[in-house]
Amino acid sequence: MKKYVLSITAISIIIFLLGVSIGTYKIFPYQELNELKKIILSEDENEVTNYSMNEFIYDVDVSSLIHIAEPVDIDEKRKKLIDFIWNSEFPSIFPTKIEYDIIDPLFEMENLAKIDKIEYDMEFGINSISYLFIPIESNNKLIIYHEGHAGDFIKGKKTIEFFLKNGYTVEAFSMPLLGMNNKPIVETENFGTIILNSHNHLKYIESNNLKPIKFFFEPIVASLNYLKNNYSFDDYYMVGISGGAWITMYYSAIDDRITQSYSIAGPYPLYIRSNYNQIGDYETELPEFIAIANELESYIMSSYGENRKFVQIYNKFDSCCFDGDFFKTYENVLKEKMEQLGKGTYDVYLDDTHYQHIISDYALNVIFDSMNN
Repeated sequence: MKKYVLSITAISIIIFLLGVSIGTYKIFPYQELNELKKIILSEDENEVTNYSMNEFIYDVDVSSLIHIAEPVDIDEKRKKLIDFIWNSEFPSIFPTKIEYDIIDPLFEMENLAKIDKIEYDMEFGINSISYLFIPIESNNKLIIYHEGHAGDFIKGKKTIEFFLKNGYTVEAFSMPLLGMNNKPIVETENFGTIILNSHNHLKYIESNNLKPIKFFFEPIVASLNYLKNNYSFDDYYMVGISGGAWITMYYSAIDDRITQSYSIAGPYPLYIRSNYNQIGDYETELPEFIAIANELESYIMSSYGENRKFVQIYNKFDSCCFDGDFFKTYENVLKEKMEQLGKGTYDVYLDDTHYQHIISDYALNVIFDSMNN
């Protein structure tokens, strides 16, 4: 009997660990099970959804969603976005605290001279902690790297090291409430005491004087103001994945100091997401914000300008979200729009080299080649 109990316990532990490994790390046979799930679902309720999706998405008049006809429209939308975010003009702000030449054993990388830790504090105890990775041999160009909902920017170490090795200075950010950033407990007037451990909780601290969407952009503003005053970089680029891709596409839309921006595995426009069952979090579904400049318009705003460029990379077989090639419904419309505007470049790539929600080697090489052309 004892041996029987031990055997059952051992088998249970193995099954549990296997389940965690497959679900969390998406190792074998995650992809096979995921594909099986898609096949099974396509035979019942999802068959109707997919049919409706094809019927709807490919019939959308994308041009009618873009309210940008000339450069002055971009200027107007940028001004309105900034006013919505801050209830004022673009802020003249700087980091709260900087620790120079810190030691972090998690980031022992090739061509790394030193790391500076940059902190920026905001309302309700919400903060941002970023690392500035300074190379030994520098090409005098800065990349802002932004991690997504996966958590700490340590998850982007491969990307950070790739660019550092190639001479770029890199400042790495995590999204608000993620990574090393605070998850504060706050007192609200109407909802009592809550802990801000999800972006969807930010709506509970929204008021006429505070738009929580600012927390996604303000730390970058503070850092860029500091870097402009203390360094002489030739160019400022931005690279983001997933939720960080959303920040990338909107931040580069409001701040034209970013000359090139790269969105990897970022959100599709709402007309695709809504039929894809992947609407997103608080920040990606804020109606008042999208009404000022929707995703399609943000792509154009990030692309437009002298020597400016915005590039999207989608993972065809993404295990998380935004897979497929639905960008084809708007790609040509955006490229035609950029030709009409006369300045700037928009481009999009489909990465079919893997089955993950990552920045792959293929994507890194696409970005590197683009930055150098």
